[in-house]
Amino acid sequence: MRRTAALLLTAGLVTLGATACGPTDSSVSTTAKTSAAAPAKSSAAKSDAKGSAAKLGDTIALKGSEAGTTADVTVVKLADNAEGADEFTKPADGKRFVAVQFRIKATGAKGYNDAPQNSAKLIDAQGQAYGAGVEDTKAGPAFQVPATIASGESALGFVTFEVPADAKLAKVQFALDSGFAQQTGQWAL
Repeated sequence: MRRTAALLLTAGLVTLGATACGPTDSSVSTTAKTSAAAPAKSSAAKSDAKGSAAKLGDTIALKGSEAGTTADVTVVKLADNAEGADEFTKPADGKRFVAVQFRIKATGAKGYNDAPQNSAKLIDAQGQAYGAGVEDTKAGPAFQVPATIASGESALGFVTFEVPADAKLAKVQFALDSGFAQQTGQWAL
């Protein structure tokens, strides 16, 4: 209950702040970062050179709305049909849990202080987007809410989505500032 309240409070505050901040156009980045500071898998470097979309294991450098708010975000792992963390956590009839593990490295001067669950979307082959829930799964631990990451540090956590049982997953997206930053990272699944 406290976790749900924290997510709702964070989302409300970010929505209020984003509404007051300027332009709403956005860009989607699918280009994997391949610098020496955050090397991508060798396969990622090859696909990036060909202009292909980022994929599982690739890192995308993202910018937030404020100067000095940046992070390198990696989609580390995908657990499709993830099992609930306990006997009480189950998807609704006709649905399944999908848990996506992200690594967030705060690269800006300000660090990262946000709710990653608000920043992520899962998109199916039909273009339907699904927001994250608050369910915990046996795939691994979720991020703390809010996730506070000092500049230069990183954190690892799962974000869980509840999707139709027959949905074909196509991509996952992540944007800083609880999803309100103008730049969005996108990974093909």
